[in-house]
Amino acid sequence: MSRIGKAPIKLPTGVEVSVDAGVVTVNGPKGTLVRSTHPSVDVAVDEGSVKIVPKTDDVSNFWGLTRSLVNNMVVGVSTGFEKKLSLIGVGYRAQVKGKELHLTLGYSHPVVYPIMDGLEMSVEKNTIVTIKGADKEAVGQAAANIRAFRKPEPYHGKGVRYLDERIITKVGKSAKK
Repeated sequence: MSRIGKAPIKLPTGVEVSVDAGVVTVNGPKGTLVRSTHPSVDVAVDEGSVKIVPKTDDVSNFWGLTRSLVNNMVVGVSTGFEKKLSLIGVGYRAQVKGKELHLTLGYSHPVVYPIMDGLEMSVEKNTIVTIKGADKEAVGQAAANIRAFRKPEPYHGKGVRYLDERIITKVGKSAKK
């Protein structure tokens, strides 16, 4: 029995969930999210809550996963998700220009990252990038893509890192006397 899957999802005020032929649609103040579910589970919408039910008596492997995905959709359209990245290094900075994020990361050219629809990016103090959106998967993927432009290096910790990420630095070589 799935401990995660059997827990019902409580709907906050202003959030509506509808299911049509295995496609779950969640509407809320932050937008609309749509996702298809696995054929081995059903999504049942009651008044004020959503339950995920396996179609057969034996437990489905996708029961808890489907519950987590639908819960992320409900949280996303009601409160949204946010990731923060920090740019550590001399001359490293970021700037939002229209629908693009311009990064200066020590390369000979600026790195331009297009901002996807449904995401908002803002920059504080030229070095902290905040990514906000209703889709948890899109927010996380955008943060991972930006981090991949210049991962933190292990000797000085320079690069793009998550704001709460801790980099364990290595000791460099020392001269023998």
